[in-house]
Amino acid sequence: MPFEPIQPEKISHSVVRQIEQLILRGILKPGERLPSERELSERLGVSRPSLREALADLQTSGLLTSRAGAGVFVGDVLGSAFSDTLVRLFANHEEAVFDYITFRRDMEGLAAERAATIGTETDLKVIGALFLKMEAAHTKRDPSEEAALDAEFHLSIIEASHNVIMLHMMRSMYQLLREGVFYNRKIMFKQRTTRDTLLDQHRAINDALQLRDASGARKAVESHLSFVESALYDQNKAERNEAIAKKRYEHERRR
Repeated sequence: MPFEPIQPEKISHSVVRQIEQLILRGILKPGERLPSERELSERLGVSRPSLREALADLQTSGLLTSRAGAGVFVGDVLGSAFSDTLVRLFANHEEAVFDYITFRRDMEGLAAERAATIGTETDLKVIGALFLKMEAAHTKRDPSEEAALDAEFHLSIIEASHNVIMLHMMRSMYQLLREGVFYNRKIMFKQRTTRDTLLDQHRAINDALQLRDASGARKAVESHLSFVESALYDQNKAERNEAIAKKRYEHERRR
């Protein structure tokens, strides 16, 4: 008969599985510091030796990393999503920028639709709270803060879609965006008219999600990213025109 005796699970294995789940679901984020050994053992209700064994296993697998004198941190599990060579290729070719926006439009439209349908009430509260922060940052006219909150707002929608593959894939994409690999979002947030339009678009996304209007949420996200695509195209064109104008000016000065 194909039956085997049930073996009791080691406590350290249970700890490993719980921390793995927290990382998988995006609750524990790359670079985040874990509580101290004492606090963590108390929270989990396990002995320190069992906890140490679990942490050692997680460090061996690369999910956690230990820093001397600083503690234990979630590993950079997003770092392997794209090779350095591919990242440089993205940065040097405009085609990749617009393909990236198209990819985001497809993925985030789907995520918004899912978030409106299956997101929990708490998910929607998180999205709403982030939008309120965006409104507050808008009055300060701080492009850096607005750009950072923009990323958090969009990622909260991905989180609310409850698809862990999409979550980690899009987190890695947003990390490249934060690093300016695709384009400099701060420039976009410096323009007053563009900033006002972007805020209105995020408001439309949030409103549709809070109403659980799946179709409306998807359309609002798609419309927003189409605007970003158009604005970025115009910005790039203006920069090329300015470069040509400078050459013409220098040429005229030397005649």
